[in-house]
Amino acid sequence: MKDLVIVGGGPAGLSAGIYAVRSGLDVVLYERGAPGGAILNTEKIENYPGFPGGIGGPELVSRFEEHARDLGLKIETNEVFEVIPAEKHYRLRLRNGEIATRTVLIATGTGPKPLGVEGEERLRGRGVSYCAICDGAFFRDQTVAVIGGGDAAVEEAHFLTKFASKVYLVHRRDALRAKKAIQDRALANKKIIPLWSSVVEEIKGEDAVEEIMVKNLKTGEVKPVKVDGVFVYVGVKPNSYIVENLVETENGFIVTDVEMMTSRPGILAAGDIRKTPLRQVITAAADGALAAITAEKYISNLEN
Repeated sequence: MKDLVIVGGGPAGLSAGIYAVRSGLDVVLYERGAPGGAILNTEKIENYPGFPGGIGGPELVSRFEEHARDLGLKIETNEVFEVIPAEKHYRLRLRNGEIATRTVLIATGTGPKPLGVEGEERLRGRGVSYCAICDGAFFRDQTVAVIGGGDAAVEEAHFLTKFASKVYLVHRRDALRAKKAIQDRALANKKIIPLWSSVVEEIKGEDAVEEIMVKNLKTGEVKPVKVDGVFVYVGVKPNSYIVENLVETENGFIVTDVEMMTSRPGILAAGDIRKTPLRQVITAAADGALAAITAEKYISNLEN
């Protein structure tokens, strides 16, 4: 039986793994894809201490992973489908097998929230994307639209100008929500054309995206805008499905105490999956560290 199973290999999970190994816990980390989480899709992180000038998301998370592996953290590619309570422990049903553990850390992060308009799902992967770094190069010298006004939307719109000839930035308000520095850089880019007070009502195209129907919220006018790609950044949804019926959640985000313990003893949560006022790499890493220490204390109490 394991002391701790970490579900998710982003900054929270990897940080927890580092602290768990150093605490002497028998721990394994399961990640269904590549370790790294959402920051694998972030071109540049400019607010992580110690890296003046910024650092690429993939490079930063590769350092997290290297550090964790060097300390002896076991990282496996596997998916957890279910967490089953047992007497003083939990059983996890995996894609490959099953495992028992005294504690579980949910660090599964968030996924992109869909726009929810006609044509979006049908054209997903055929011009509709949720990751500019993944798909931006496919739109070289073409016209794309980015939907949203937060940090991610504005940063990705700026990134897409490396490839696209024109980037429409569609936002439902008449001012962006992104940090001022991010706004200033993007709005100074002549390739970015803001469509203020506007929403996308439909994505049209036969075999690929051809145009979007954009409604001006002030005038009510709906007009077609020709684009070859649509990048959606209207929020995130928490990946809490494996424990949503076991622990307290709020809008899908897992509620924890200050030590990262959920409403069910032995199940912890850390990082973006947690109900928290700030979702950043630095806060995810801190959550993971604290969760590992809490798990160690919880196991000591069980044994005593």
